Amino acid sequence: MQGSEAQDFDVIVIGSGIGGLTAAALLARYGKRVLVCESHNLPGGAAQSFTYQGFHFDAGPSFYAGLSDPNSLNPLRQVLDVLEERVEAIAYDPLGHYHFPEGTFPAYCNPERYRAAVAHITPQGAQELAQFERRLLALYEALRGIPAIALRADWQIGPILATRYLPALIKLLPQLGMIQSSVGKIMDQTVRDPWVQRLIDLECFLLSGLKAAGTIAPEVAFMLGERSRSVIDYPVGGSGAIVQALIRGLERWGGKLRLKTHVEQILVENGKAVGVQLRNGESVKAPVVISNATLWDTYTKLLKLEDLPTAYCEEAIATPAVESFMHLHLGIRANGLEALTGHHVVVHSSEQDITVPGNTCMISIPSVWDADLAPAGHHVVHAYTLEPFTGWQRDENYEERKKEKAQTLFRALERVIPDLRDRIVVELIGTPLTHAHYLRRYQGTYGPAIAAGQGMFPGPQTPIAGLYRVGDSTSPGIGVPAVAASGILCANTLVSPYQVKTLLDQLRL
Repeated sequence: MQGSEAQDFDVIVIGSGIGGLTAAALLARYGKRVLVCESHNLPGGAAQSFTYQGFHFDAGPSFYAGLSDPNSLNPLRQVLDVLEERVEAIAYDPLGHYHFPEGTFPAYCNPERYRAAVAHITPQGAQELAQFERRLLALYEALRGIPAIALRADWQIGPILATRYLPALIKLLPQLGMIQSSVGKIMDQTVRDPWVQRLIDLECFLLSGLKAAGTIAPEVAFMLGERSRSVIDYPVGGSGAIVQALIRGLERWGGKLRLKTHVEQILVENGKAVGVQLRNGESVKAPVVISNATLWDTYTKLLKLEDLPTAYCEEAIATPAVESFMHLHLGIRANGLEALTGHHVVVHSSEQDITVPGNTCMISIPSVWDADLAPAGHHVVHAYTLEPFTGWQRDENYEERKKEKAQTLFRALERVIPDLRDRIVVELIGTPLTHAHYLRRYQGTYGPAIAAGQGMFPGPQTPIAGLYRVGDSTSPGIGVPAVAASGILCANTLVSPYQVKTLLDQLRL
């Protein structure tokens, strides 16, 4: 871009993760001139897909819900509807299998089958689980009447709720105490069985990176509601299919995406964001800049120290972060694995907490549903587990340490596929350094570890006029729905309530 084109934008978005693309595409839909600058040669951030030797891998997310259900509460599904885009998806049940040291447990989407499976282990626990679920599903049902696509992050949300969604708001009032409540508090009121408590802790950990005591209730309410009232499904083509749908929506409505366009600095003049400086020396001006980088990267790398109030900056960057991950991407021979299911969670030891790095391993085998992700007769496998960033460096011991740390993932996979090592044709090991380098994320983290009741996620606003943020540093939850919601909140906050109302009228929401 040269000359006048470099000035011809209303909004610049830094980063093409799901949060950034959602905000950018929605703002384009509202008529804004939008540019997305992505440093990588692949779009999607942590949700990107990549191909290696004929195997199509997802870099991060593996659980999805509601993509094939027009009535889903999934914010991503609502955004795609607004953009007039679709992602083909394949529904499945059970959601997955949990492999505890004492045995394997199927996690069914159907609530009756799920509780029946629990009852085989602990009949009393199954009854307590039913009480726990009823509490959270009541919150889910109350939230159904207020779609995420209508929300914004400023005072003008009040009149919208009071006029357009008053009946739903009245229905929600009895549940307001649960909005900021922890899942642990609700669990303690309804569940005494230790096996079910561990099960709930595990599902919270998969959602937020924290156990029940640190996870806010709406996250689990959404998960329980979507898997029992909507559908769990996998996007055909992997997470990259979602990214491409958002890009199509962005470009359909006039927005632009530039890959291999590294933003070196956010330009601030007189306390207001005015554009960005690219690594190649080019300056691109716009009155609004949205950062899809983490809060740590935004405040310590993209801004100058003098741009932010010192106390605010110090408090923000002191926010605790979820640990990074070890990743294992494999291509394996599939002969004899016809009964294989797609999702597995392995807990190695009951003596260790589920949050101890390496103890809980997540496994996704999406070629079970979408055979085109792998060459004929093969499967793609993605396994991952928490791993601290501290101590990792690319020295002479790096490759050996990678292999050593990956062994917990191999052992987890052998719980599912005992002869796994004899089947491997492609092997890629990722470390926190891999995560930090390719995804440009502070210490390779997936976002803040803000426990329920111990702080609020900051939302899209910043102390700098015209500078906003989206992504997992702004809203609770690890995963696509949370970051898509962050993009909605930011985009809607940047336009008038009338524009949002017009869009909702068109969608009949």
